[in-house]
Amino acid sequence: MKPILFLAGILTASAVTLLAVSPIHSIPLKDIKGKDTTLKAYEGKVLLVVNVASKCGLTPQYDGLESLYQKHKGKGLVVLGFPCNQFGGQEPGSNDEIQQFCSTKYKVTFPLFDKLEVNGAGRHPLYQLLAGKDSPFPGDIKWNFGKFLIGRDGKILKRFEPRTAPNAPEIAQAIEEALAAK
Repeated sequence: MKPILFLAGILTASAVTLLAVSPIHSIPLKDIKGKDTTLKAYEGKVLLVVNVASKCGLTPQYDGLESLYQKHKGKGLVVLGFPCNQFGGQEPGSNDEIQQFCSTKYKVTFPLFDKLEVNGAGRHPLYQLLAGKDSPFPGDIKWNFGKFLIGRDGKILKRFEPRTAPNAPEIAQAIEEALAAK
């Protein structure tokens, strides 16, 4: 009887572990170098997911995003940049050009990914999860630099519109709360 109970315990623990894996961490992506990846490396971290562009009036937000990353990365925050060319063609460059621009002009060290679509028929599965009909914050992305805060458990906590600066009090407070949650 004891071996059966032991085995049942192991199977139950395995099932709970499988159910605990967040869908956001398993979505297929490509990094800025074009390599296949997911967000699995960031499980247990607080994520700030941002659709970015290099030729936008909001592009200076890169400074604030990098500051947030530097200030909180030791506590578990990761800023993730997803270039998008859907708003006024403001991200026309190649991935290499985007990375070069970000690292040279804004000293960006947070992870960047392959260019993707955040709205419409070609909306990437990541943004289907973040802004689709089943999201706690559904609706089209309005412009470059829309931000989603994801908790350590992979749940979407907050959505911030593009004009909300990375150093805005509401973002600072939400990040602090997310980092404090264990």
